[in-house]
Amino acid sequence: MKLLFIAPRYTGGIGGHAARIARKLRKQGFDVRLMHAPHIPIKNLKNPSFAILSTLKVKMDKEKYDIVHAFNVPSTFAMRAAKAKKKVLSVHGVYADQVGKIHSTTIKKMVDIAEPNMLKWPDKITTDSKAVQKAYKEKLGFDFEYLPAPLDTSLFKDIPDVPKIENQIAYVGRDSFEKGIDILLSIESQIKGKVVYCTDISWKEAMMTLRASSLLVIPSRMESIPQVIKEAYYFKIPIVATNVGGIPEIITNNVTGILVPPNEPKKLADAINQILENKEFAKKLTDAGYEYVMKNFTCDVLIPKYVTFYENLLKN
Repeated sequence: MKLLFIAPRYTGGIGGHAARIARKLRKQGFDVRLMHAPHIPIKNLKNPSFAILSTLKVKMDKEKYDIVHAFNVPSTFAMRAAKAKKKVLSVHGVYADQVGKIHSTTIKKMVDIAEPNMLKWPDKITTDSKAVQKAYKEKLGFDFEYLPAPLDTSLFKDIPDVPKIENQIAYVGRDSFEKGIDILLSIESQIKGKVVYCTDISWKEAMMTLRASSLLVIPSRMESIPQVIKEAYYFKIPIVATNVGGIPEIITNNVTGILVPPNEPKKLADAINQILENKEFAKKLTDAGYEYVMKNFTCDVLIPKYVTFYENLLKN
């Protein structure tokens, strides 16, 4: 089976997900190509420039594919132009809402108008979050297929077993408003530990910091399902996160982590300190989190579901 994957980049959230899936599918004999296209590195021009340049590039591609799989809405233009029997779009998060938080209400209004038509282009739409699946069903009437993002545990062999740093708190994510980093900065003086911000470093560096830490904090205002939650589960790092988006799907409060409401700095600080001060409780959370991720989100569990998804798509 020949597949073309299209994403603005192949690191970070949904792009990293695309790269992980591609690696695993290749090992199972799939011919998976990753399309790379440039973009203008200016905030409000990144997505529009990628949409235009990726479409031009795919139009010049003479290859024919069984399936083209686009990752995130800006990739749909190139997906539509690609020569393929079937077309798939993966959306992690409610795109118009994300655009509104990251860019502006004006751009959000434009996306609100365009998105319903764009979502008609693929043969199938997938998401890694049941919350996103539900939101699009209620908002626009689209049926998304739920395909969780897998955790590739083989990648962790390259992460050294670093010494633990007592009461170090890790933040892993973008330095942006929707991620709530400003909330975490505002409560540093109330936290009984030191926060380390992994915002613009390599995945390996971020994982080394995470592995050395006593806790992961996710103060987001909006989310789909952060992959770093699964990574923290694997390393047995306790988690404090906000109960937004798809996060409550994979964190059960006081069982695999602590959930707090968004935009409530005091509750966030109290939850962080509760874990830092109670090692027995922290261990209970991490043992449960490790068991949960290994049973539900590894590549061994989820890649067969992707294979079945692609095979069934071509049959219809």
